[in-house]
Amino acid sequence: MGVVPVFHRLLGHPRGPAHFVWFENYTAILASAQVHLRALTTLIYVVGAVTLQTVLGFAIAYLISRRTRGRGLLTTLFLVPMMLSPVVVGLFWRFMLDAQFGVINSMLGSLGLGQVEWLTRQRTALISLIVVDTWQWTPFIMLIALAGLTAVPKYLYEAASIDRASEWFKFRTITLPLVWPLLLIAVLFRAIEAFRLFDLVYILTNGGPGVSTETLSFHVYKVGFLGFNTGTASAYGILMVLVVIVLTQLYLRYLNKLKED
Repeated sequence: MGVVPVFHRLLGHPRGPAHFVWFENYTAILASAQVHLRALTTLIYVVGAVTLQTVLGFAIAYLISRRTRGRGLLTTLFLVPMMLSPVVVGLFWRFMLDAQFGVINSMLGSLGLGQVEWLTRQRTALISLIVVDTWQWTPFIMLIALAGLTAVPKYLYEAASIDRASEWFKFRTITLPLVWPLLLIAVLFRAIEAFRLFDLVYILTNGGPGVSTETLSFHVYKVGFLGFNTGTASAYGILMVLVVIVLTQLYLRYLNKLKED
């Protein structure tokens, strides 16, 4: 008895010859309602997490850039979450968000706000994932935005001050236009990273409750490693890569057009 028959027997699959299915895997994926639901979940997660990280990261960077003392210490403290492993972050927040013993619910209970089932309800599970990812990766946006803010020439602000320009005018006409292209690059990196999210989902919710937090990457894992359907999982991976390539090319064209303008 060889290795291959034993493997098929252990998995419960009948042994048979391989055959080429052409594009059946791709058509089945594109027509699947389950895939559409996972794609919508992934889209909500990516848009929510990246938008929140961009706003918070730029706001923190802007406040730090205006300080003259303690800037290095503040930057280092804010960078700590980004240096942690996603598995460690997931376990850390899983204990904090526990409905019975978590410190978050303990704080809410002390304020008289009651307990919230953060990871076991569909309405709050995806929000919890967005919050945890924002906590870890907002420093990335902050770091890039801070680099752009410190690179803005000081004489522009001095000239605007001589003309008695307001702080809002300086921000709208000097700060934001010069930092915006660099900030868009950071958004691109974070969007690609969030699109392939797997580790936090695996640690915090395992795709639940139900399939409310099952992203495309986690669904590929279930199809390939739990369902042993490697052909469909490979088609998933190729389609996801193609989506990232197409969206990245469109995004880079927008950046080049912005740079020319």
